[in-house]
Amino acid sequence: MSIKAADVKKLRDMTGAGMLDCKNALVEAEGDFKKAEKHLKELGLAAAAKRSDRATNQGRVTTRITDDKAVILELACETDFVARNKDFIALGDQLIDMILEKGYTEINDELEGLVKDLISKIKENMSLKRFQVIDIAENQMVTDYIHGEGTIGVLVSIEADDPSKINQELKDFAFDCALHIAAFSPQYLDKADVDAEYIKEQNEIYTKQVELLGKPANIIENIVKGKLSKHFTEICLLQQKFVKDDNLSVEQVLKNVSKSIGTPCRISGYTYFKVGQ
Repeated sequence: MSIKAADVKKLRDMTGAGMLDCKNALVEAEGDFKKAEKHLKELGLAAAAKRSDRATNQGRVTTRITDDKAVILELACETDFVARNKDFIALGDQLIDMILEKGYTEINDELEGLVKDLISKIKENMSLKRFQVIDIAENQMVTDYIHGEGTIGVLVSIEADDPSKINQELKDFAFDCALHIAAFSPQYLDKADVDAEYIKEQNEIYTKQVELLGKPANIIENIVKGKLSKHFTEICLLQQKFVKDDNLSVEQVLKNVSKSIGTPCRISGYTYFKVGQ
């Protein structure tokens, strides 16, 4: 019989078993959820289900950078004690090993199977929350930063027009950018990336706020523009004040570094993971 993807996900949420196992169980049970759940328990595939409703707000972010790939991954658990467990830490590395080896780009049964193996050993609910794989081009470099015990992880990618000029100065700047992103968690790379509807909404909000002051229309317009510009410095990486020199924006520091090493450079992207977010 035909099984809907939504039903497979529902059974997975109920039992904690893998997607393929849930689909097979529903087929076996002809779509009956109770029978399918019982079938999974009989096979031992729902062994972790009794823990699957426990909140997993703790965990660890792990990163890995190779010559042509970068991976960032969030592995969640119930307690900070387990987040520091050597087997839990090793599992993050093992998952990245498999992701790189198999070329995975999304969570699947094989990855979840590794997590369930450790659940059965440690007896605490865990989950592979998310991961992202970045391809590194010949003219790019990727730097990572892990904050504290892995509560925050960052990957930042910088590209240079002349990759032969990528040097320690640019690498140091990239690391400082990663640290900056961990500290300020920008929502956008550049103000040009901000959604038009969001800008419209902010304009409306600021306009109503300023209208209450009883200013002339032309003054209101200028004040609103100023407020929006300031808002960009709060939410956009390139417009934010640089973590190591608040007299300059990230964009200005990048231009200075580009000039110093003799080739135009750009921040081509970044990824920010915070445990539990």
